[in-house]
Amino acid sequence: MLSSRRSVWCWFRLVAFALMICLAVATARAQSEAADVHIEPRVQARSQPGSIDSSLSPNTTTMRKYVDLVLVPVTVTDGSNRLIAGLGQHNFQVYEDKQLQEIKHFSSEDAPVSIGILLDVSGSMATKVERARLALIELLKDSNPQDEFFLMTFANAPTLVQGFTQNIEDIENRLVFMATQGRTSLLDAIFLGMDNMRKAKYQRKALLVISDGGDNSSRYNENDVKSLVKESDVLLYSIGVFDREFRTLEERLGPLLLTELSGVTGASCYTIDNPNDLPQIGKRIALELRNQYVIGYHPDHSRRNGKWRKIKVRLTPPHGIPALRARARTGYYGPSQ
Repeated sequence: MLSSRRSVWCWFRLVAFALMICLAVATARAQSEAADVHIEPRVQARSQPGSIDSSLSPNTTTMRKYVDLVLVPVTVTDGSNRLIAGLGQHNFQVYEDKQLQEIKHFSSEDAPVSIGILLDVSGSMATKVERARLALIELLKDSNPQDEFFLMTFANAPTLVQGFTQNIEDIENRLVFMATQGRTSLLDAIFLGMDNMRKAKYQRKALLVISDGGDNSSRYNENDVKSLVKESDVLLYSIGVFDREFRTLEERLGPLLLTELSGVTGASCYTIDNPNDLPQIGKRIALELRNQYVIGYHPDHSRRNGKWRKIKVRLTPPHGIPALRARARTGYYGPSQ
């Protein structure tokens, strides 16, 4: 009888030990999977000009596949950088690779936009984050009531703080307590912001980046992000709050990086050295998005080489109006098949 009890007890201990082993393995595996939920740099080269790794290509359907209509958002300003509304289709000419295109779609209505906010909360933003918060509140207040927003902060790594919402109080509440510390993962934030745009419900999409320095903590490099920005149909607005003296090479290159990224999409880049200017710029960007023209044309599908196609928008101002400036995306990648 005693021997039987000992056998049962031994068997029980063996089962318990086996369960502990399984639990430890499962825990280690879960930790490994959690560690994998980070940004991984692009490791495959593009197989041909204009193509990208499908697993890393957020929101490229409009400009990358066989498109029947290329849509080009256009912002028009005068010599004093004031927004110009009230123009008609006859005031615009759009060229693709220097060939005049027939405009098939024209709109100047205040259509809703999906907007992603990327806010730098690195340590160097400690004295500027409050003004940045006020700038974002101005943006939210003056945007189209139907717009949707998400909020992503970035320091050592990007963090999605609030997913897409049409309730601006959701964003405002998240902005109340913003702790600043760490380095600046600007490029990773832009990459993941573009990726999150796959969840957008509107055709018009924009990202707004507010940062005070160049990148010094990202896994992705400039070429990765520049390629992705060119291959997307997302406007990339940026506000660079830079010190008068740059302490590092990254800070010195920060204004140029933001200017290049915004310029290729046709969006504005604001570079300032006074954080007090931030709220007014937030209001300005909201007004820009609400006063854009959208031009559409049918592209030439006979050239299926996947190459970059340059877009140029020109204006014929109404009689008696001084020269105007049109700002639009600089091109897109055509179909390859």
